[in-house]
Amino acid sequence: MLPRGRPRALGAAALLLLLLLLGFLLFGGDLGCERREPGGRAGAPGCFPGPLMPRVPPDGRLRRAAALDGDPGAGPGDHNRSDCGPQPPPPPKCELLHVAIVCAGHNSSRDVITLVKSMLFYRKNPLHLHLVTDAVARNILETLFHTWMVPAVRVSFYHADQLKPQVSWIPNKHYSGLYGLMKLVLPSALPAELARVIVLDTDVTFASDISELWALFAHFSDTQAIGLVENQSDWYLGNLWKNHRPWPALGRGFNTGVILLRLDRLRQAGWEQMWRLTARRELLSLPATSLADQDIFNAVIKEHPGLVQRLPCVWNVQLSDHTLAERCYSEASDLKVIHWNSPKKLRVKNKHVEFFRNFYLTFLEYDGNLLRRELFVCPSQPPPGAEQLQQALAQLDEEDPCFEFRQQQLTVHRVHVTFLPHEPPPPRPHDVTLVAQLSMDRLQMLEALCRHWPGPMSLALYLTDAEAQQFLHFVEASPVLAARQDVAYHVVYREGPLYPVNQLRNVALAQALTPYVFLSDIDFLPAYSLYDYLRASIEQLGLGSWRKAALVVPAFETLRYRFSFPHSKVELLALLDAGTLYTFRNMSSWCCPRPSPSICPTLQAWTSPASAPAPPIVTASRPSRTNSTRTCPATMGLLPSNTSQPCSSPRALPEAEAGPALPLILALGRHQGNLPSAIPAI
Repeated sequence: MLPRGRPRALGAAALLLLLLLLGFLLFGGDLGCERREPGGRAGAPGCFPGPLMPRVPPDGRLRRAAALDGDPGAGPGDHNRSDCGPQPPPPPKCELLHVAIVCAGHNSSRDVITLVKSMLFYRKNPLHLHLVTDAVARNILETLFHTWMVPAVRVSFYHADQLKPQVSWIPNKHYSGLYGLMKLVLPSALPAELARVIVLDTDVTFASDISELWALFAHFSDTQAIGLVENQSDWYLGNLWKNHRPWPALGRGFNTGVILLRLDRLRQAGWEQMWRLTARRELLSLPATSLADQDIFNAVIKEHPGLVQRLPCVWNVQLSDHTLAERCYSEASDLKVIHWNSPKKLRVKNKHVEFFRNFYLTFLEYDGNLLRRELFVCPSQPPPGAEQLQQALAQLDEEDPCFEFRQQQLTVHRVHVTFLPHEPPPPRPHDVTLVAQLSMDRLQMLEALCRHWPGPMSLALYLTDAEAQQFLHFVEASPVLAARQDVAYHVVYREGPLYPVNQLRNVALAQALTPYVFLSDIDFLPAYSLYDYLRASIEQLGLGSWRKAALVVPAFETLRYRFSFPHSKVELLALLDAGTLYTFRNMSSWCCPRPSPSICPTLQAWTSPASAPAPPIVTASRPSRTNSTRTCPATMGLLPSNTSQPCSSPRALPEAEAGPALPLILALGRHQGNLPSAIPAI
């Protein structure tokens, strides 16, 4: 005889079994497997779904969503479900992750920096960046990473010019040009011992730890060698517009903005011959590639579908004009990588573009100095010079009244040379580059300076990451500045309370490409004829043989912000006699042969009034910075230190550095008739 409560318990058990069976039928057996992407926080242990897909009704939209997220053959009878399986094991705690990026030119270099910021923000593993660059990008990025000094980051460079012959035969209509095809040759270009690499476009931004993406290599089968997210548009279906004829692809095709490459398997499979044969065959009937390497990758995968491993859609959320990415991100618990895969970039048409734009701007303006953090659990080789800096900092005495200045002297500022597109001037034997430095509060001087000085300029700007973007917009909005391609702007990122005037000047000086430089303060406006006058003077005097020679140009300053620039020496001298408008500045500007580091600290002022032609006047359009107890930005002499001098009391300059001012004034009158007739005598 059963106990009294047994029937009630059996009834409850039967009801529970019925509910479980009903759940099994409704959800296709995925009980206990919450939908999640690799590395996400949701989901039962041991469950790893397939590509993350929106939860949509089982109608025609379901089939399209399933195809979008990695199942081109999904039909009405398929379920929007996740396949339970072992979740990807995270990479070993301190495994070195390899990332390859192709970058060319000034604008792409800025994009790479934003991408790297997003990677560094989330990363927990050491990184090795493999950068395929042209000469411009290499100069920029080498300087940047050398001065950034990020722990546990290695950088290797590969010459894009050496790879161009391998892809130059392919006609290509994509805006990236030849560089958009170079991902095809990475298996042969990267070191033979490198087996796995993540390949990224410059226009992607990470929203997650890159090690989670690296962990997806564990899901590759024995034959799979390429991991890709499906293309999130109808491009390869050929129905975007009439007579649209794309390259062949498997279903919707795949986007190559984010790629996992098993380099070892591709080399074994004869990848180079494989893609070349496919490209040559397709080019018999197609005029050119439209999407660069992506077209050829898809054509190869169409022939060899066993090569590809489909990645979850959240690892490449594509924001093109025709994107269908909303089907992915509208139901995703986490976004992993945002991809601006449109020529319009941040101006792409998308109803959620403001959200994605703000996310991108967060890293664009993020202070890169904050990313110099150690991976304490991962021992790694410190950046070059880091140990010596730490030892020097440890020896400083915080009770020293000059502690702040000594600490600033040891600061290594991040430097981004040629921040904007720059066309070097054609080589001329007596050309002169104007060299100056400024901060955000002097931007308004740039337009006037460009009007007064028609020659090349090298300007160093002391800015934060956010101010650098404001400066970029300022130049783009100015017709005067946007029209000048011979002005090189170099951003030294702000760090610490002091203004490092000498480091700024030396950065601008090092990037000058002409034989001679004219050192000036940003508040000085040169006479309209000064550029031509200096070149003529250098040629007449033969200063090329003076290895330590310098022309000292006298300067006058006005206390008025707006004034009429004098157009003749007579007008200027009349104003000087009035004694109300101008005052003579004892600090003079320099025009000298471009010095080497060994020459800079010992430049001699060449000011012999008996033999030198009268130097023109340099006029200031507003008062110079006033001396403060912290910095002395008006100091014109080149100093070996990279920090400012305290100015609680004026610094007495040696005569050789400042130059005798009064004889120069007298020389102006004495050599009035000796000025070249073609140059206005001002």
